[in-house]
Amino acid sequence: MRSTVNFPAAGGSAFPPSLLFRNLSSATDDLDLSTIKPGSSRRRGAHSKLRVGNFLTFSGSPGIWGPSATNSVLLAISEINKRGGILGREIELSVYDSGGAIEEVVRRAERALAFDEVDLIMGSHISAVRVALRKVTRNRIPYIYTPVYEGGERTPGVMAIGETPRWQSRPSIHWLSDFKKASRWYLIGSDYVWPWQSHRAVKRYIAEAGGQVVGEEFVPVGEDNHEAHLARIRAARPDVVLISLIGTDSITFNRAFAECGLAATTLRFAGAMDETVLLGIGAENTENLFCASGYFTCVGSRANDEFLSRYRAMFGPHAPPIGSVSQSNYEGLRFLEAAANRAGSLSMGPLLAAARNVIYAGARGPITIRGGRAEMPMYLAEANGLDFKVIKTI
Repeated sequence: MRSTVNFPAAGGSAFPPSLLFRNLSSATDDLDLSTIKPGSSRRRGAHSKLRVGNFLTFSGSPGIWGPSATNSVLLAISEINKRGGILGREIELSVYDSGGAIEEVVRRAERALAFDEVDLIMGSHISAVRVALRKVTRNRIPYIYTPVYEGGERTPGVMAIGETPRWQSRPSIHWLSDFKKASRWYLIGSDYVWPWQSHRAVKRYIAEAGGQVVGEEFVPVGEDNHEAHLARIRAARPDVVLISLIGTDSITFNRAFAECGLAATTLRFAGAMDETVLLGIGAENTENLFCASGYFTCVGSRANDEFLSRYRAMFGPHAPPIGSVSQSNYEGLRFLEAAANRAGSLSMGPLLAAARNVIYAGARGPITIRGGRAEMPMYLAEANGLDFKVIKTI
């Protein structure tokens, strides 16, 4: 019922035999899941491998991150398995598409638990998928959620390690207010939970900085005609447009924004933008575009330089560009390794307890998880053609 493929590394060498990319075959679409009771598992934890089910997005607007996210997790697995795995258990990887209808993603998760016997789920996907998947994993297996998100995740068993608005948007808004004299803000985001909740926090931070929100709208995921949105923005005359659009939706919006002449007069600040998205926008469309993140490839640090060197060595000089969202999958497994080592166990109770207060090292350098919240350096950057230039650590 499973398909197994060995992936070649760059340069013709092979990944270790234990490093597998596995996914359920289409034959499982006909399997009856009604007999699987919540909380049940076959032999989970009894096998020698640590089976990680990685839910990545390969379709729809967030699908732009799928290739580099896959590379990031494969790099982490290769490194960890060379060290002997996690607590002596080599990682075996199953990858599932978290794009498309959420009901189908939930079915994939149920199949992963019931028939692939995964020990843990990890994912970088939109928050709407996380909200659905945590109902599947609750009280069954741990779930590591890696990318930027809206904050406030407290579901038992869910460990979120990404940037949140308090640390990402708040200092950036104050900086734009102080140094760019921005006071009028227009908010536009994709129509799902991350923009909804993030905008609630952002409005407080704008008020703190003495600014005002002159418009707000939410756009259906997959929307690529932005003419009406841009007309409303032009009429509102904001100093800054805060963009919470996802993936290719952000690309098409930012292209249209620049092409209609708004980029020269209006600042843009994005919360889920990285080098992959910037490449899609195009160098000619990035004027006055700012972004805040816990990771940029241009950050000059030993940890990041070494990470990028290993990434290029494994996947070649023309590999998909790495960015915050995709790199977070690498950090997810480094976080798991540190938490398991601290707990001395991969059992759910001890692992979750250790994960609430732990320090792990990844491409961003040392990251502290304190009380279940990630503390990391945060950077404000300005787009410079097809790259970012860090303005300051915030």
